Amino acid sequence: MAGRRKIRKRRADNAQPDIGGWQVVYTGFILILLCFFIMLTSFASLEQSKISQFVHAFSSAVTVFSGGRSLEKGKTMIDTTAMIMDKEDKMAQLFEKISALKQQTDLHQVTLHRGKRGVVMTLADKLLFASGDAKLSRMARPLLQKIGQIIQAVQVPVEIEGHTDDVPIRTIAYPSNWELSTARAVNVLRFLIEQQSVPTRQLSAVGFSSYRPTVANDSPQNRARNRRVEIIFNPH
Repeated sequence: MAGRRKIRKRRADNAQPDIGGWQVVYTGFILILLCFFIMLTSFASLEQSKISQFVHAFSSAVTVFSGGRSLEKGKTMIDTTAMIMDKEDKMAQLFEKISALKQQTDLHQVTLHRGKRGVVMTLADKLLFASGDAKLSRMARPLLQKIGQIIQAVQVPVEIEGHTDDVPIRTIAYPSNWELSTARAVNVLRFLIEQQSVPTRQLSAVGFSSYRPTVANDSPQNRARNRRVEIIFNPH
């Protein structure tokens, strides 16, 4: 009997304390809050878009609903594909609108992208002008009519830029690429004002000669890419 009592006592001494499951959950929750408050201290130096991205990611991590959704009385849950940051981004909205209008008007010859300066519509020089000339060609007019409709629809400031390659030009009308690039931009602007009735306050024109190439002027193909007119929509 004495031996059995000693065995039972020894087993009792070696037994581990029972840790409740709620303590593990509570500890994890505290760690998540700690990480959250650490991130809050750096928000003063973050951009608004980065803060929105963090909030969206954090909400997705801690909620039981997907896409950062939560259940609140009297409110509709956000769809999983909705991105509040994109809706608040004027540039994104402008790009989407111009893209839709571009498809509707069948401007497949024109490329479109977002840049630091705004939404940029690029037209190769051969779509608008003859080689070494700034006079609008016959095929340029229906193209610019469609672009004029887009400009009137979006109603934001638009800058028209003329660009050339680095091959020098010396004619009576255009002593250098500066005159050629500027004349091309101005002629596009004049057509939009006179033929499409675009408000003059909405437009500006500038020529950059060969000094803002998109690619190196090291081949005929690349030089052709640099000879262009850019129409820049800037919502700011």
